[in-house]
This record gives sequence, C-alpha cells and structure tokens, in this order.
Amino acid sequence: MVRNNRAVRSVRAVWMTLLMLFLYAPILVMIALSFNASVSRSQWTGFTLDWYVKLFHDPAILGALRTTIEVAVIATVISTVIGTLGAIGMHAMNTGMANVLVNVSYLPMTTPDIVTGVSLMLMYLFCHVPLGKWTMIMAHIAFDIPYVLFSVMPKLKQMNPNLYEAALDLGCHPVKALYKVIIPEITPGIFTGALLAFTMSLDDFVISYFTSSDMYPNLSRIVYASTKLGVKPTMYALSTLMFATILILLIIVNKRTKLENL
Repeated sequence: MVRNNRAVRSVRAVWMTLLMLFLYAPILVMIALSFNASVSRSQWTGFTLDWYVKLFHDPAILGALRTTIEVAVIATVISTVIGTLGAIGMHAMNTGMANVLVNVSYLPMTTPDIVTGVSLMLMYLFCHVPLGKWTMIMAHIAFDIPYVLFSVMPKLKQMNPNLYEAALDLGCHPVKALYKVIIPEITPGIFTGALLAFTMSLDDFVISYFTSSDMYPNLSRIVYASTKLGVKPTMYALSTLMFATILILLIIVNKRTKLENL
C-alpha cells in the first residue's frame, strides 16, 4: 500500500513537472531572449539590456503603451462604477430576478472572446460608429463589468443587512447611507474587481483587434503585428514586461482575495 502511494505521488510529480514545463518553458525562453545581445534566437552572445532601452525609444511602442494604459484606466473606472452599482441593485432585488440577472451577467465571461469581438464590431458597423479608441474602450467596459460585479457581490452577501436599515432609521438619506455604510463595507471587493478589470483590459487582444482601428493599436496588437514581419528582440522585452506586470497584478488580486476570505 505504501509503495502504491509512493508510485502515485511520483507519477503526479512527473506529470505536474511536464505540465509546468509545457506551459511556462516558452515564456522562460522568451524572457531569456529579451536579455540576449544577439538578434539570433539560436545563439547566446551575452547579457544585455539594450533591447529594453530601445523599447522605450520606439515611438510606435510608446504610442501603443499610452493607448493601452489610457484604455485600461478609463475602462476600469467606468466598469468599476457600473459593476458596483449593478451588484448593489441586484443584491436588493428579489431572489428570482437577481438569479436571472446573475446568469445573464455570466455570459460575457463564458462567451469566447472572438464571438464577443465580432458581435461588438458588427453592432458598431450597424450603428455607423467608426472604429477607434472609444469603441475599444466601450468594448473593454462591456467585458470588464462582470469581473467587478462578481467581486463585489460576495462582500454584499457578507455584510450585515441591518446596518443600512439602522442608518435609515437614524435619519440618514438613502444616498448618504450608500456612501457612508455600504461602500466602506464592500471596498475590498471593489478594489479587487477594479484590479481584475484593469488586468483583463491590459491583456486583451482579440476584442481590441475587432473593435478598434490601426490608428489606435494597443500593446497586444503591436506584438501581433510584429509576428508578420519577423519578431524583433524588442518584442521579447515588451512581452516580458507585459507578462511581469500582469503577473504582479494577479498576485495582488490573489493575496487580497485570501485576506478577504480569512
């Protein structure tokens, strides 16, 4: 029995090792190449930071970085406000209607990105809205809202419902009670939802590709476009920085989630 357990653990360890190598070995290779002095992917000629220096002197990449951050910040702020208010409204509804809206809200998270991107593009074309930065922002808001919504709702369920009623009984206006009682109680969920929304917006490619024009590319589109002409080492540096940024944001989200569940 002991031998069987050891054999099972060994098989699991080998399987997990192979799985991690399959998932992360390409990323590790890309990170290593971003520090390689040679343009060739087959030769290591020494450690360098030149590609990172050239990255921040490339006007096209700097423009895409500016667009990416601008879109992510605007989409995060608007989706956080809408998602928070939507979660509060759904929490106050009767169970049947709330369940219907919850199921509908899951759709943007479960629908493939390409379906969402194409459908939004067709809607913009049907409404004669020219594709650009603002159409991309509206698309990002649409798929960011559910992440905020489902980060805030658990905090609302944990909140003591008598707090809001007590504030009203003491003469507090409903709007003032919202800011003084409810918002402080659900702030951790709002912050987590905002971080998730920012991360998803920062990382998005498919929806951005279908809902914006070539005049307003984000970083993901710049990386994709570079693959058609041959990937330059600066793209390895850019991808490494994007990976590190998203990894840090996800670690922060996971840490906050664990602290909230304690």
